[in-house]
Amino acid sequence: MKSSVYSSRLLALTALVVVALFGCSKDDNTPATEPDLGLGTTTLGKVLTGEGGKTLYFFAADAAGDANCSGACKDNWPVYYKETPTLASGLKATDFATITRADGAKQTTFKGWPLYYFKNDAKAGDVAGENVGNVWMVAKTNYTVMLASRQLVGNDGKSYTFDTKEGTGNSLFLTDSLGRTLYAFASDKKNVNKYTKADLSNNPTWPIFETSATIGEIPSALTKNDFTTITSYGKTQLTYKGWPLYYFGADQGQRGSTKGVSVPKPGVWPVVNATSPVAPNS
Repeated sequence: MKSSVYSSRLLALTALVVVALFGCSKDDNTPATEPDLGLGTTTLGKVLTGEGGKTLYFFAADAAGDANCSGACKDNWPVYYKETPTLASGLKATDFATITRADGAKQTTFKGWPLYYFKNDAKAGDVAGENVGNVWMVAKTNYTVMLASRQLVGNDGKSYTFDTKEGTGNSLFLTDSLGRTLYAFASDKKNVNKYTKADLSNNPTWPIFETSATIGEIPSALTKNDFTTITSYGKTQLTYKGWPLYYFGADQGQRGSTKGVSVPKPGVWPVVNATSPVAPNS
């Protein structure tokens, strides 16, 4: 009798072990769920991706953090939105947020830049939207500089064009990765900062744009070889075409603000882009 009970228990235990093993095997073979926001490999390097691994993009007109692609633009550049997206390894939830567009729709942002698809990208890895109209950039996580396309408005409240004249119309210019405007100083020489004082007492007025010695990603509308770094009073300062780059203190770190273009008069602290001349030699 004892032997019969023991055998029954042994059979039951064996059955449980088999079920457990098969259960584990089934779970192990279940395909992993793809994250809503991923990092895909393309000919332009690593980019943010959405559904189906398709490339996501930034729009230069959105430098202030508002979404300016609407109407026919939105037909060509569908917005990306996910209420609580799952993220691929290496992405941080704090970099993503949601905005409400002027049309009432929601849109996901990365570091304040609204995210879009491009309708002509047929599959994962396609990057046909890069540099369309000089204002679209594949969404990368490590840009050192980016491009803005906005109306320049000086500290005097007047509207200006890229050539420092009064006038209306969007100008294309460099910003940092968070959409904050970068300026050059007309009196600087090639890779020489002639504004900042040795004691940095005037740095709060026109703060040096500091960066790491290793320059990160640059939009393809720009030439990476036009960028280098110099050491300015203990700070690593980025230069573009030889022009040391600065912020304007009165912009107060506000995305898309361009108050510096009129201070102390137009042309002294211009914004820069691919059409800017090379800084003169010392």
